[in-house]
Amino acid sequence: MESSGKKSSIRMTSGGSPGGYISAPVLIGQLPLGGTHPVRIQSMTNTDTLDTKASVAQCIRIIEEGADLVRLTAQGMREAENLSNIKSELKKAGFETPLVADIHFNPSAAELAATIVEKVRVNPGNYADKRASFIKVEFSEQEYREELERIHSRILPLINICHEHGTAVRIGVNHGSLSDRIMNRYGNTPEGMAVSAMEFIRIFRAENFHKLVLSMKSSDTGIMIKSTRRLVEMMKSEGFSYPLHLGVTEAGEGEDGRIRSAAGIGALLTEGIGDTIRVSLSEAPEKEIPVAKEILNFLAGPAGRATFPDSILGFKTHTQPYKPEVVTNNDGKFFGEQNQCYNNVITLSKGNFPSSDIFNNEDIILNGEFNEDDPEKLAIDSAALLGRYFITRQADGICITNKGKIRGDKLKELSFSILQATGARITRVVYLSCPTCGRTRFDLQEAVREVKAVTGHLTGLKIAVMGCIVNGPGEMADADYGYVGAGNGKVHIYRGTSQVLKNIPQESAAEELLKLIDRDQKKR
Repeated sequence: MESSGKKSSIRMTSGGSPGGYISAPVLIGQLPLGGTHPVRIQSMTNTDTLDTKASVAQCIRIIEEGADLVRLTAQGMREAENLSNIKSELKKAGFETPLVADIHFNPSAAELAATIVEKVRVNPGNYADKRASFIKVEFSEQEYREELERIHSRILPLINICHEHGTAVRIGVNHGSLSDRIMNRYGNTPEGMAVSAMEFIRIFRAENFHKLVLSMKSSDTGIMIKSTRRLVEMMKSEGFSYPLHLGVTEAGEGEDGRIRSAAGIGALLTEGIGDTIRVSLSEAPEKEIPVAKEILNFLAGPAGRATFPDSILGFKTHTQPYKPEVVTNNDGKFFGEQNQCYNNVITLSKGNFPSSDIFNNEDIILNGEFNEDDPEKLAIDSAALLGRYFITRQADGICITNKGKIRGDKLKELSFSILQATGARITRVVYLSCPTCGRTRFDLQEAVREVKAVTGHLTGLKIAVMGCIVNGPGEMADADYGYVGAGNGKVHIYRGTSQVLKNIPQESAAEELLKLIDRDQKKR
């Protein structure tokens, strides 16, 4: 990068209207979602859905923190049936917040749940399709069409029930659980994710069903953004616009989880995309709500919507390895890690977003200006403000300037954390860990702590800690190693998508993972 003894700080202001996508609103029970309505916040319980008392108590905690919707897993018919008891007890307690049933693998459970709750989430990758086996199989055009016709027939009972009961449907595509059919034609790609959603949308539209919400989720913020943008393009090209739910899966816990979520969700919100959000943390679900609120308050204010530049940042390619600098602000002079002084500095702050044309310049340093005493708020706000420019590889350096109590090395550490969370520069282990839900049968939060304790000294690896098998293999395709709960205190350990160790007791699983990593590194 060029260096200079002079400094020129450019201040940009936002303008224009929301990026060219405004969804057609739908009603989730009595809750309007999409259009110009506020961005809605949701979370998901991690209790056993058969445990009515615990599930109701946790729903209430989530709602009282400020959630607009609450999701519960319904992996079987008994869980789906018990949603009625949970809903009834919530009403007795004075809560009318819409409930969402989360379905994987079980159309019958979805059909039953759709008679009870206001919204059902289905995953095209495993609802009526075979989830990816990572074995290459070629589908002829006729075979591909026949599969779609079979899926249409299998979804039709759910569509009819949702018509009858006024139940909304979220078509929730996960990068980690695309179907065999999609994987073999498109790979584990943003294009494949968008196509998977569009196939289901067309089936619902063919039956004149339009009470839909869409989501494209990944633990990789870049893939989450690319797939959501691609879906928006496809919907606009066919003349429809359904509300979009945003979230980063397996975001993790603590500061890293907050930063990864704020960067990914914030990137799309600043493009005017997104109608409902969930921050997925490997923590108590009620702790997700304040983080989601802070993202919205910082980017959009109390109304939940804001105006931003019309232009959308493309993903920049670099001829050299992309390794942005961490820069410090010394009385208005910006110095990089090699003590060089930079003069092409763009200063951003709340409500102050540069349009994309400024990024035609080379060697741009982004300086985020804050006045914050709360470390958690500063982490969320700085990631929401600056993260998108590193996800899309626009900026070559990051600086965080704070007038509040947090200063010095803490700001440098936060800068490195943002680069890590956006995949721009990896300086330690990347941990992916899912939020727990009712499918999890072991202590995920303790598992994350154990894995971090034994692997925290390593660098340059991506380790996934998963509570169950729903997203495990696919979401781990980009991870070096995986630690997946198998139920009853047992763990499966993966190298990439290949299972290496099976049914390891959780008390020794972290050490077994470390042994595997050590053996692999010695072979290199």
